[in-house]
Amino acid sequence: MRKRSITIHGHQTSVSLEDEFWDELTAIAHQRKLSLNALVTEIDKARAGTNLSSALRIYALKQAKRKISRA
Repeated sequence: MRKRSITIHGHQTSVSLEDEFWDELTAIAHQRKLSLNALVTEIDKARAGTNLSSALRIYALKQAKRKISRA
């Protein structure tokens, strides 16, 4: 588990995720030519009623499922 400081909408917040999720989110951000902060901000805007750590995990899981279904 790793805690990182992320800037969302100009405000810093700390988010704790397992290294594997950080690695996947970083790869997704790189693939989309976004910074990690920009990707997290996008996910934060779309989340509904869940905490940010959960929203990030769910996003990474959904992206992984999309990769598998395309293969």
